Amino acid sequence: MPELPEVEVVRAGLARHVAGRTVTGVEVLDPRPLRRQDGGVRAFVDQLTGRTVTAVVRRGKFLWLPLDDGRALSAHLGMSGQLLVRGTSPAAASDRDPAIRSAAAFLVDPDTRLGRRPVDLSATERPRYVRDISASPRHLRVRVHLSSDPSADGTDGAVLDLVDQRMLGGLHVVDLTPTVDGAPGGAGSPEPLLPADATHIARDLLDPALELAGPTGVVARVRASRRAIKTLLLDQGLVSGIGNIYADEGLWEAGVHGLRLGTALDTRVVARILEATAEVMRRALEAGGTSFDALYVDVEGASGFFARELGAYGRQGQACRRCGTTMLREALGGRSHTYCPRCQRRPRRRR
Repeated sequence: MPELPEVEVVRAGLARHVAGRTVTGVEVLDPRPLRRQDGGVRAFVDQLTGRTVTAVVRRGKFLWLPLDDGRALSAHLGMSGQLLVRGTSPAAASDRDPAIRSAAAFLVDPDTRLGRRPVDLSATERPRYVRDISASPRHLRVRVHLSSDPSADGTDGAVLDLVDQRMLGGLHVVDLTPTVDGAPGGAGSPEPLLPADATHIARDLLDPALELAGPTGVVARVRASRRAIKTLLLDQGLVSGIGNIYADEGLWEAGVHGLRLGTALDTRVVARILEATAEVMRRALEAGGTSFDALYVDVEGASGFFARELGAYGRQGQACRRCGTTMLREALGGRSHTYCPRCQRRPRRRR
């Protein structure tokens, strides 16, 4: 499932290609992705047609496109959802990479930046662009027609496609509600607004408004819990945006086994885990995210490079990049956990 870096790459691409355009028409080829829409297909089409997209915003893995009527088009990619833009000028690789780096630089806190390793771009696939794919893909579910770019006279309109193989993603138009703390709802807009059905989603590790310290901060809440630290990292109500990939990566970077309980970790260790996880996501963002197959692509259909840099996830049976010990994998709370038995000591079983 796409995690914060992958969704942020999609958000940045949509902001470049879609923000400022008006919806001129909507085609619903399959109604199932609209299952969360109040009023069904007709309400979705009516509430979206004629509206202008004013921004593209993300909190954690949650993505929404604010509209000029005060509502928003909410999008969830699920396991295989893709939001693909067609009919705009393709961005060359030299144009795309600085945009990704700029987004990452904006989110980096220089006071907490860890030592950076260079991203290995070797042995990666050449980016696959959407414009080389059939205009009517087999798994196209919803097509949103958009006006021409308001900043470029004479350009044709564009389309935004929801392509979803496994049908776990979806779209719906939803009301926006003020944030409790008055801070911006997420990356991409200064407005203190959130979709009404996303108020339970916590801020993410790259959000400058996230409260880490203090009695109600993330660190204190982790230390008050008897759940395993990996389970806590995956809790979107505690801190959002982290999935199985970056939880494993952050724990490996911090040298902590995922079974360690929150109550067994001191403040410095919890802070180290969160900082390491945030830094891994920043590095992944610079590389366009983690792509294992054609399902994980940006709005132009290009894959991310970060899979080559993973230190833990998917590396069971391989040598630890830090100490050379064979990496292991075990089940933890219904999810896999890959770790180094030497760098990440497994806690003793309680009697």
